[in-house]
Amino acid sequence: MKEKQTIPVFYAIDDNYIPFLHVSLLSLKDNRDENKNYIIHILHSGIKKEHETQINELACDGFRVEFVDVADKIDALSSELNLRDYYTFTTYYRIFIAGMFPEYDKAVYLDSDTIVRADVADLFDTQLGDNLIAGIPDGAVSVIPPFQVYTDKVLGIKADKYFNAGIIVMNLKLFREENFYDAFNDLLGKYKFRVAQDQDYLNVLCRNRVLYLPEVWNVMPVRSVRTEKVANPKIIHYNLTSKPWHYKGLMYEEYFWEYADKSCFAGVIRKELENFSDADKKKDDDCEKGLVALTVQEANDPNNYFNRFCK
Repeated sequence: MKEKQTIPVFYAIDDNYIPFLHVSLLSLKDNRDENKNYIIHILHSGIKKEHETQINELACDGFRVEFVDVADKIDALSSELNLRDYYTFTTYYRIFIAGMFPEYDKAVYLDSDTIVRADVADLFDTQLGDNLIAGIPDGAVSVIPPFQVYTDKVLGIKADKYFNAGIIVMNLKLFREENFYDAFNDLLGKYKFRVAQDQDYLNVLCRNRVLYLPEVWNVMPVRSVRTEKVANPKIIHYNLTSKPWHYKGLMYEEYFWEYADKSCFAGVIRKELENFSDADKKKDDDCEKGLVALTVQEANDPNNYFNRFCK
């Protein structure tokens, strides 16, 4: 009998995002191929036992869930990788997957604010060749002009070549063989990206080694900008402040609620929507304006990354 294909999928979360992780996992599980094995690794640095139990209840034959304490794992690698204290930030967890999981040559990483409407094994089956990563050009960057200026003027990457790191296929074998961590630590020591943190590092370090995938694999509603609706999205990514559990009438919200209402956290999520106040919405608006202002500031800084290292 032919051995079942194994599909490793990674998420990185903190405890506050457990309800939305549960929803994402429900969608991933619902659209899987039952003839394959899916191993879901949840990277974290502290999860309530109750929450871990609720997520583990999703496990079944061919769909395994494992919680991985990233702080402990990375601490074991820290002397070799000179990681200092950066593992305390959830957003950096995905960078360390290759070192923590030497048994995998390739893996899919998903943010937890996603709904999966296709078999994630199809994404995993992407032939990477000698590319370090496969990703989708960032939908928010493509419609917000200051972001486009930022990627060009600060990173030296055109907007249509800047990928979103929330949904990627990682060539873990090449990450290890090419000492990606050494390059990451070297760049980290030279320059601190403030706008998109590890996403900027990944884009810079993987430059010219990226396989660009169709938009259907990372479709983003952008709350502040009216965009054309994508037909039959395979993964919807509720990025930045575009959260259907905060805003009614958001594009693609129906896909989220299809699974949120089946979740054991449905009541919690509905309450989150009801209780999201005008003051909370103003904070979101201020956050987005602040992010745009920061991109402008960085683009105009004579000491930004591109001006210092790429000219």
